[in-house]
Amino acid sequence: MRFSIEKLLFWKEREGESPRAMSLTIYRYIMTEAFFSFFISFLFFFFIFFVNQLLLMAQDILTKHVPFNQVALLVLFSLPGVIAMSAPFASLVGTLMTVGRLSSDNEILVMLSSGLSYRNVFIPAITVGVVISLFSFIANDILLPAGTLQFARLYRRILVSTPALELEANSVKKFKDTVIVTGNVTGNAIDNMLILDRTSDGERRVIMANNAELKDAGKSGLSLDLNKVFVQSSKEIAREDYDYASAGSLRYWVPQEDLIQAMSTISPREMSSVDVFKEIRIKTADLGVRLNERHNKVSVLALALEETLRAGPSAESWNRRTSQFTAFQREVQALQSLRNDRSLSLYWLEFYKKFSIPFGAFSFIFLAVSLGLMAKRSGQTVGFIFGLIISVFYWVLLVGGQTMGIRFNTSPFWSIWMPNILALSAGLVLAIIKIVK
Repeated sequence: MRFSIEKLLFWKEREGESPRAMSLTIYRYIMTEAFFSFFISFLFFFFIFFVNQLLLMAQDILTKHVPFNQVALLVLFSLPGVIAMSAPFASLVGTLMTVGRLSSDNEILVMLSSGLSYRNVFIPAITVGVVISLFSFIANDILLPAGTLQFARLYRRILVSTPALELEANSVKKFKDTVIVTGNVTGNAIDNMLILDRTSDGERRVIMANNAELKDAGKSGLSLDLNKVFVQSSKEIAREDYDYASAGSLRYWVPQEDLIQAMSTISPREMSSVDVFKEIRIKTADLGVRLNERHNKVSVLALALEETLRAGPSAESWNRRTSQFTAFQREVQALQSLRNDRSLSLYWLEFYKKFSIPFGAFSFIFLAVSLGLMAKRSGQTVGFIFGLIISVFYWVLLVGGQTMGIRFNTSPFWSIWMPNILALSAGLVLAIIKIVK
């Protein structure tokens, strides 16, 4: 292909076209090479994430005798998340392989010697980065929420037809405020069931049944139809005061968030960026109300403590100053803890990830092109190896930033965007050094 580029430049000079102008043929050629390398790299990362996130899940479901076609649908609905994560890393490795090969084969040297500039390499690579970023964003922001919704619906249908998926035979399962002990499981029938739960009024209940049948209750959730039931309930504060009853049959409603742990709620990762931002606004408003209430309570305690201290030992409240100060300290600590709302921080982190991960494909381009231009030999192999190293480093920074954002309440923006900023900055610096040199 090196010779074809020389021939192309020769004919451009004969036709009177300036060789310094942007060559559309070279532009298409580099884009074709970049997309081909991206496709190969994408398959590699897709396979890694697929094995890590999907095959293990599918294997666990297959051991419970779930029909293969339903397992295949679960895998299909989980693909958008794999695609969204694979694309940015594939853009890095693919660009490194492309530019590394062009540099090691001296094709870039031929272009520069013919009067073309580095922009003939950067512009096609940036175009590829923009396309991949948009592709990753669509997969992460549109396809992922839709796939998660379908995944939850299918998982619920599988659970009804195969209760052993969550309620294994002769096992103890703990969900939120409920513990379920099961005997043998045949189809959707369960023998010798024991349920220990807590009602909304704070009562503890023990429910025993000879057998039960799991049914789909539609929008209400799931239900367990119990036969030959014995129920005992007692107050939390008065264990000796209890009630008991027996019945031939009883329907026990099971909220999905209790029974299906994995499907309890849709996390911000499975929401679109618009939905996440709406939740952030709701949580922020709710946090503002709670902070205002806590501020008022702290102010009242502070004023009461101040009045006690000003009154001196002669006041009746003087002996209560220690308890007042303790109460004041406790409320101040509660106020500080409320300000560091981890739930809100988690939503902010996921909101920024909706954009930072797809944008990673764009920021990687500058770093990949700059490093690829430095390749002297075996450009594709070296590019692939360096791409894997940088991908691991980027992933460590991303996970580390998210962990710091949750545990140490660091800025969600900087925690998530720092890897992209570092990659973009390093790429620009290397590009400037290469061009000036």
